[in-house]
Amino acid sequence: MAKWTAFPHVGEYQFDAASVKKYWARLHTGDAEPLPKDLQVLEAWAFFHNGEFQKAVEAGLKAGGAGITAANKAACIYATYLEKKEKARLDMYMEVAQRAEAQAKQDPQNPNAFYWQAYALGRYSQGISVAKALAQGLGGKVKTALENTIQLQPKHADAHIALGAFHAEVIDKVGSLIGGMTYGAKKDIGLQLFQQALKLNFESAIAMIEYANAMVMLEGDKMMKEATRLYQLAAAAKPMDAMERLDVEMAKAELED
Repeated sequence: MAKWTAFPHVGEYQFDAASVKKYWARLHTGDAEPLPKDLQVLEAWAFFHNGEFQKAVEAGLKAGGAGITAANKAACIYATYLEKKEKARLDMYMEVAQRAEAQAKQDPQNPNAFYWQAYALGRYSQGISVAKALAQGLGGKVKTALENTIQLQPKHADAHIALGAFHAEVIDKVGSLIGGMTYGAKKDIGLQLFQQALKLNFESAIAMIEYANAMVMLEGDKMMKEATRLYQLAAAAKPMDAMERLDVEMAKAELED
């Protein structure tokens, strides 16, 4: 495996299996992942929450079962925030999408098998351009997988964020008429999904960031003030682990630009 870019704040989060278990409900408000019974899986999650993403992927794949979800999340968060090479990033997303698709076939009641498939394909789509991805039929796959996630786990805040972002991005790229007719994308549904995500996980910096981006996509410059306010709230959030820290740092960086 090629050398991965290190998490810039390594050592600042010091989780182990016991503390992950203790803070599980707070750490997993966004993805609603059930607390694992397997110690190996908890250890994979500890690596993830500490920002040791490569170790989290390796440990999660080795553990198998629920460890696949830890590996998929670690790979996706690493690819989104830390991988500098475009090809490596896109390859990583496709690997996750394939792994999650196989996981969903094996365990069709697992919401996060569908969620990580959707997340990986959604990020891959952004990488190759949303218009190109829609032409390849990826839009429908993302939407269906996210709808499956929410149907299986209505409290999955992150799936609400991702589905809201799907509605906003499609309308932004192809317009509301084609977006609605061809892909079932609707402005009001998109905005409602973000509001629901923030009800489910009101501390989520990434929910605020994505909601702000969607507002500007869907409503234009008149929403800049509200979008900036949401970015400021995201930048002021108190991160509990490495992933949340990356979200907060991204909000800060956007405000500085």
